[in-house]
Amino acid sequence: MMQMLMDLTAYPYPSRRTVVLGRRGAVATSQPLAALAGMEMLHKGGNAVDAALAAAIALTVLQPTSNGIGSDAFAFVHDGVTLHALNASGKSPLALDRRVFGEEGVPRWGWKAVTVPGAPSAWWALWSRFGRLPFEELFAPAIRYAEEGFPVSPYTAAAWGRAGYLKLRGPAFRPFQEVFFPQGRAPRPGELWRSPLHAATLKEIARTGAESFYRGRLAQQIVRFAEATGGYLSTRDLAEHRAEWVTPLSLRYRDLEVWELPPNTQGLAALLALGILEGWDLASMPRDSVESLHLQIEAMKLAFVEVQTHVGDPRFMRVSAQELLNPDRLAKLRARIGEHALTPEAQAPLGGTVYLAAVDGELMVSLIQSNYMGFGSGVLVEGTGIALQNRGAGFCLEPGHPNDYGPGKRPFHTIIPGFLTRGGVPLGPFGVMGGHMQPQGHLQVVVRMVDQGLNPQAALDAPRWQWLEGRRVALEPSFPSEVIEGLRVRGHDVEVSDEGGLFGFGMGQIILRYQGAWVAASEPRADGLALAW
Repeated sequence: MMQMLMDLTAYPYPSRRTVVLGRRGAVATSQPLAALAGMEMLHKGGNAVDAALAAAIALTVLQPTSNGIGSDAFAFVHDGVTLHALNASGKSPLALDRRVFGEEGVPRWGWKAVTVPGAPSAWWALWSRFGRLPFEELFAPAIRYAEEGFPVSPYTAAAWGRAGYLKLRGPAFRPFQEVFFPQGRAPRPGELWRSPLHAATLKEIARTGAESFYRGRLAQQIVRFAEATGGYLSTRDLAEHRAEWVTPLSLRYRDLEVWELPPNTQGLAALLALGILEGWDLASMPRDSVESLHLQIEAMKLAFVEVQTHVGDPRFMRVSAQELLNPDRLAKLRARIGEHALTPEAQAPLGGTVYLAAVDGELMVSLIQSNYMGFGSGVLVEGTGIALQNRGAGFCLEPGHPNDYGPGKRPFHTIIPGFLTRGGVPLGPFGVMGGHMQPQGHLQVVVRMVDQGLNPQAALDAPRWQWLEGRRVALEPSFPSEVIEGLRVRGHDVEVSDEGGLFGFGMGQIILRYQGAWVAASEPRADGLALAW
């Protein structure tokens, strides 16, 4: 029988997604099989936390280009009364002194960029407080995909192929390359990939409630490999790690409350930008007008300057998040915006992340986890499938800065889940993954829904802009040419990107309560899927 040849990455004709509606629950992720893993838990009688965790654990296998077992994680859970926030980010190794870094700063690859992974602790903390199904059951889909293999989806294959990890040399990188590039190349779209090592490690985490990862056999394997290959993680680093329940931040924007995780995340940037925009009536402006886009871009720039100046591990911040959100301070920032583009002193961090949302009749979950910069550090603990994150690259080396590198310190974090309420009543989770695009994505989908009246899917479908640095801003090609030229007249250095839609403009998911039903949407710039029932 002749095999039909097809290009799984080519879509020459416009396609349209619509919102997905359901009454009992919904799951939305950036990978369809992960969404199915979450829905599997709901069908078994689990709740939204069970569904979110099954999806998150499955994504460590299904989308390793953005997250892994060695990730960090953050989450919101609304129980109908209270919004709970979890920070499961890890700290820098106690044995790693800042004097080992050269003038180039913390490197992207290798052990110097590795911080303690927090994702397994997040899984256990969330399940311990809210889970309904047995903890081990949440791992079943991920283990099945790892053992039996799965066809790599198109966007994940593209990210895999763009990754530059094969050029890394040294014993610390060899296990990583053997697991993720077994044929000396990335898997192609539709090609089966499996990892028995991931399956074995996930079984161990499931059986021990993540205890093995921080204080047991897996912890010993991590430390032994670090000692053998020039790493810095110690038994103490892992044993002392704890996921922390924290107080979330919020800002009222029009008639909604927008919620973000507090520092060490950049969630504050989204709130600051929205707080600045509160001074203009964007609803009265045409949807993609030059004036509306100019104001959004300028507000975002000023927010990034504030965050990159003041945010780090909150134990070392000299200006609190609440002080930064003070209305008088926001008014002073707002007054700086004029007719022409500003040139801020701020740099844009990179990223690589997965975001997912899950809801049921009782709980709503907004969860994000990431290895950072794609696969992370390029270090995979031999014999485990644990690809370690490179979150240490989020530190700066500026003495006195709250994000200056130090041992036992949490770095500045790009990953941010979002949540919306109205008058304290929960509406639902939302998020947009993708490095410094995340707060920009949060701002844009909120403006699209609140000021422009778009439904969640239309808000995700809408063309996006991305501030890059200075006056540089990237726009997707679907913006009208007169808008692009109008922004240039106002002093913006506009770049129109054909390829940025793959990675540069973010990938989001939204689930909101509307007229007694769940309205779920998934990003068209990813392989994602929204399911409801």
